[in-house]
Amino acid sequence: MSKKYDNRCPVGRTINAIGDGWSVLILRDLFLNEACKFQDFQQSLPKIVPSTLSHRLKRLEADNLIEREVYEEHPIRVQYKLTKKGKSLGPIMLALKKWGEQNP
Repeated sequence: MSKKYDNRCPVGRTINAIGDGWSVLILRDLFLNEACKFQDFQQSLPKIVPSTLSHRLKRLEADNLIEREVYEEHPIRVQYKLTKKGKSLGPIMLALKKWGEQNP
């Protein structure tokens, strides 16, 4: 997913960060759980292909919305958590949830 909106616009910057459905659902999972592993996302999002999931995780990490944390050295295993910046999306995620509940 390339950044396609003008970064001078606050709405454009937001859409660039979280504007695709997979990214929003990854963030949702991290708001529901303190941390998630790659396989957790695969179970929660069964239609996402591994390469797309990997790309979205890297993109969210590059945008400083999530962080990787190594929890086992051999073999290396990582989990993902929200950063402070990612947690600041909480009101937006709640608004999306509320809108979805009110508009089935």
